[in-house]
Amino acid sequence: MSTPNPGAGRAAGVDAASTPAAEKLRIVILGLSITSSWGNGHATTYRGLVRELVRRGHDVLFLERDVPWYAQNRDLANPPFGRTVLYGDLDELRRDHADAVADADLVIVGSYVPEGVAVGDWVQSRATGIAAFYDIDTPVTLAKLARGDTEYLDPRQIAGYDLYLSFTGGPTLTRLEQEFGSPAARVLYCSVDPTLYQPDGRTRDLDLGYMGTYSDDRQPTVERLLLAPARAWPEGRFAIAGPQYPDRSRWPANVHYTSHLPPAEHRVFYNRQRFTLNVTRADMIAAGWSPSVRLFEAAACATPIISDRWDGIDTLLVPGSEIFLADTPADVLGLLRDLPEDERRAVGERARQRILAEHTAAHRALELEGYVRQLARGAPA
Repeated sequence: MSTPNPGAGRAAGVDAASTPAAEKLRIVILGLSITSSWGNGHATTYRGLVRELVRRGHDVLFLERDVPWYAQNRDLANPPFGRTVLYGDLDELRRDHADAVADADLVIVGSYVPEGVAVGDWVQSRATGIAAFYDIDTPVTLAKLARGDTEYLDPRQIAGYDLYLSFTGGPTLTRLEQEFGSPAARVLYCSVDPTLYQPDGRTRDLDLGYMGTYSDDRQPTVERLLLAPARAWPEGRFAIAGPQYPDRSRWPANVHYTSHLPPAEHRVFYNRQRFTLNVTRADMIAAGWSPSVRLFEAAACATPIISDRWDGIDTLLVPGSEIFLADTPADVLGLLRDLPEDERRAVGERARQRILAEHTAAHRALELEGYVRQLARGAPA
């Protein structure tokens, strides 16, 4: 499948000028998925990044392994920006795309790519431009490596990538360089598309909602900060959206469940909520500086966020002014039932303005471009 299109769009507060022709990059990305957001947060990140890179004049080819679970759940089968090509296996990848990888100015291999170690070895041996690893799961990756799990990355490969792009900032970047030998570890957070995520004026008929795929390490927090408040406040209106929840038989009757919401329906979901819950995986809490894309999407809709705590969250949004941090069901219930409505709206709007100023997909494209230019000039990225 190949789908060329120049793409379009504009992010608030970011220069939309295209890149001069002499500086345009040929970019190849081998990522988990751009065609399906089912059960993963990678697709929305890649969609925004690729769209903005193309808008700035770069040539982008996205290569995605054709796997049945995404084939059955494609919500953007033909991305309208850059070129997307599905490949069946490693042999097909090597046969059909060797020239594209060799000729590219930048080749990016993403986390959780099927047979990612073999893909990475091939890219490092074939690429003549900058080879980068984009870790959308950095704390999970490092925890896996500590257990000897090399599902998609081997520790020896980190030094072989010219650039390690990380969803996690803070001390983790130093660790990647000092412990694993990365020549340049740089943060490239997730982001939001402000043309897709914005307030829409609909009635906020849910008191608290949460969107996220089930995971064992997140579920205790979902229990404590959503299900327990729902039990304590039968009149409240709660919702959870996300796949793979194993047993909902003991959920309160006032919690509505949706197994999967495609990205096209995320904005509506956030705009129905008076507050939204942000829950972070244990490895990411331990690492800190690991914001979820859901945090940025909700903020762009001016939906006030109630979040668990982790180091670095205050560098993104100011607690008490742009985001609320909660530890107990009582903390959540106090916000849901007692916070004045004008303050609730003000917190949501302050968060929206902060995210639009710093965390759109256009910001990420410019950051990536800057890292690549610095490396190409021989300067530290």
